[in-house]
Amino acid sequence: MEKGKISSLQMSMLMYPTIVATAILSVPSITAMYAPHDLWISPMFSAVVGFFTMLISYKLYKLYPKETVIQFVEKITGKIPGKIIGFFILLFYITTTGEIIRVYSEFIVGSFLFKTPMFVIMGTMVLLCAAAVQAGLEVLGRLAELFFPLFVLPIVILILLLIPNYDVDNIFPILEHGIGPPLKASIVLGGWFSEFFLIIFLLPFVNDGKKALKYGLSTIAAIMVTLVFVNLTVLFVLGVATASKVYPLMNVGRYISYADFFENLESVIMAVWIVGAFIKISVFYYAIVLGTAQWLNLSDYKHIIWPIGILLIEFSFWSIPSSMRFFMIEIIVFPPYAIFTQLILPFFLLLIALFRNRKGKKVKSSTG
Repeated sequence: MEKGKISSLQMSMLMYPTIVATAILSVPSITAMYAPHDLWISPMFSAVVGFFTMLISYKLYKLYPKETVIQFVEKITGKIPGKIIGFFILLFYITTTGEIIRVYSEFIVGSFLFKTPMFVIMGTMVLLCAAAVQAGLEVLGRLAELFFPLFVLPIVILILLLIPNYDVDNIFPILEHGIGPPLKASIVLGGWFSEFFLIIFLLPFVNDGKKALKYGLSTIAAIMVTLVFVNLTVLFVLGVATASKVYPLMNVGRYISYADFFENLESVIMAVWIVGAFIKISVFYYAIVLGTAQWLNLSDYKHIIWPIGILLIEFSFWSIPSSMRFFMIEIIVFPPYAIFTQLILPFFLLLIALFRNRKGKKVKSSTG
């Protein structure tokens, strides 16, 4: 079905912006609601979710090296339960992708293109991502290589340019109310780290699978470091006011001013967001069309790319009635839903798979 191959490095370049793209905008304000001075600690705890997700995904990949979760779940649980679980996983990714598209369009319309209809913003991004998915995984991997520096370097430059505006005293008092607040915030952030389970749709097509675990764990560590520095930057500039901002990174970008010439870098943040959103939506989109084709036992996933694109736009309206409603969903609904679907459920699938494999070996040894 998928004839293209990618390297472990390309896989990492796909997964890094897939997690970071949406996290750098909204995570600082969400974590600041729980841990005003300690929001920078939360990504360290949340990374544990990412590490476990990666280890479970890699172990499942080693057991079923040429199959995605939609395929091997039927071997683990049986055909009918496997179809139900597969449908549940696909529904999660469809609704989540709809929410990502909605957030992207809300950000663009609310911050820059005020008079542009939201449907136009959504449609152009989905159209672009559909074309990338149509080209195949190998092209997605090359696009990730091309856009990765354009995504990472502006973030680094932004953090460096903001150094003169830092008020390091904003970090104090550290752990004023104990370790509880940053732990609570880390549960919310854990939903983003659990998205690393998407790697299960990429691993069967990695041409150097032995390096996948090393690159995967390194990517999670890089994501953790990025979010720590982004949270620290926002905290040093905005202080406890971070919790009251919808997009704190946008707000701190307005503080940059050098010689009354180099200032108002909101456009740079927008560019980073568009590049990251493109890669993120494309990876989710690819996982959905590949998984749906496997769930329906189709010979090729490319026939359903455009119909699913329309479905994703529909879900972007159905999933989120309003911006305020989305904020509540992002805090209350998404974290447990994401962690259950992408960490707890795969963990139980791994336990069942290991048990069945061990039982099968015992039967073979007794009959032999």
